[in-house]
Amino acid sequence: MAISRYLGSTRNIVGCLGGLLGLGLYFAGLAGPFWPTVVAALYAAGALLAPPDRVVLVTDPTEEASRLRRDLDALVKRVAESRVPLGVEPRLERVADVLRGLLDRPRELRADPDALHTVTRVIGTDLPLSVQNFLNLPWWYVAAKKSDAELLRQLDLIEADVVRTAERFHDADAQRQADHTRYLEDRDREG
Repeated sequence: MAISRYLGSTRNIVGCLGGLLGLGLYFAGLAGPFWPTVVAALYAAGALLAPPDRVVLVTDPTEEASRLRRDLDALVKRVAESRVPLGVEPRLERVADVLRGLLDRPRELRADPDALHTVTRVIGTDLPLSVQNFLNLPWWYVAAKKSDAELLRQLDLIEADVVRTAERFHDADAQRQADHTRYLEDRDREG
């Protein structure tokens, strides 16, 4: 992957042009018997003096949403296959449904940094940490300390956070719908 990326880089292309210039000097009779050194030196000079390629830090929103969805689905599947208390799976599925609804609109999600941050944090940190911390406990400890109540409380808090974010995210859609209803009512009154 790194080699193929370098082959198409600006540094390699400029270096190759320098190497071709060295070959041109050889064929013109100006490089003499040291032409391989001249070609290598001109390639190296071109590669070192060329500007570096631009770094693209922003990913495609669809790819990012797909990655987050895969992570979420893997977590839900792992929880379904694990020893968790009865109330965990339905709570987790409710949270996952709300998150999937947000991930279904990747471009709008990218345009809302707060919602994107919440979705990324919940999928990447909050849910896995809550579940993994519970699964790390031995069964006898869970039974003695009632740690399952702690996990259920964490999931309730995460659900509240996700629902708040989704409501704020969808407020603009609800406003557009209300505006359209007013428009239709006004048009009906005029007609």
